[in-house]
Amino acid sequence: MVDKKSCECCCKTTNRSEEERKKLINRLNRIEGQIRGIRGMVEKDVYCTDILIQSAAVNAAVNAFNKELLASHIRGCVARDIRDGKDDIIDELVVTLQKLMK
Repeated sequence: MVDKKSCECCCKTTNRSEEERKKLINRLNRIEGQIRGIRGMVEKDVYCTDILIQSAAVNAAVNAFNKELLASHIRGCVARDIRDGKDDIIDELVVTLQKLMK
């Protein structure tokens, strides 16, 4: 028997516009490039402070990605589910925000 709570993330999907998908993918590609750059810095024994500054930039980029995706989620999925009377989406949103704010 599959526990519904453990399956929620794999059973739900979000239909995104092509524009939104491209924006998110572009952000992720930039983050991926930044990570590769940091790996290269470590491989070249670059000074720790310089690597930490780049790592902070990656954190900021991930946070920007999360903010964009969260705003889209609230405007789309959450608003739709509330209009449809699916108030459990509020609890899901609260749990998601708690995880993001760790």
